[in-house]
Amino acid sequence: MLQFAFKLVGALALVVLATALPVAPEAVAAGITSDYTKIRLEACKQIAAADTEEGTFGGAWQCAGYKGLPVYVAEGDLRMFVSFGPTAEDEPAAGQTLPNFNTVNETLEWRLRDGVPFATILRWFPSVDDSGKTGSVLIVTQLLPGGGTCQIARVDAQANKNANVLARQAADSMAGSFDCSNPPVIIGAPGILY
Repeated sequence: MLQFAFKLVGALALVVLATALPVAPEAVAAGITSDYTKIRLEACKQIAAADTEEGTFGGAWQCAGYKGLPVYVAEGDLRMFVSFGPTAEDEPAAGQTLPNFNTVNETLEWRLRDGVPFATILRWFPSVDDSGKTGSVLIVTQLLPGGGTCQIARVDAQANKNANVLARQAADSMAGSFDCSNPPVIIGAPGILY
């Protein structure tokens, strides 16, 4: 009888634990897909010229993203800034970058829910030291025009074997509800993002 009671308590504990866990990623990702565009500054419209006097502002461009959605790219003090949407320059993302000198990859992943973009994932290459060595960081940005387009998560792609999976999970679970007054969340092993 005592053995039966332990089995019953164990079974009940499993039921409680199963209901307390979040929904499986596959269930959350239902209806979520990815599409890809390129950021090629030579094909984008330059909207601000480089500052020749101070030399710290390298210019700004407007590129076409998923289905023509505007992508704002700027360079200042050897750091990149990327934002999205019709008022991309005014969104919080337009002022966010990594602390180290950096560049961005040209491939931009758009996370889509039923064909509507809600987040992006872009690989950034921050400098690691004076030797020219760079790191690799995936930055997830939520797309909420009107002040809610901001970086929500960062994943060190060299410190995490499953960096792409982690970035997609962050996009799918955090985008749309992230408060842009908070700093982006570091996901996985921090690596150079400590």
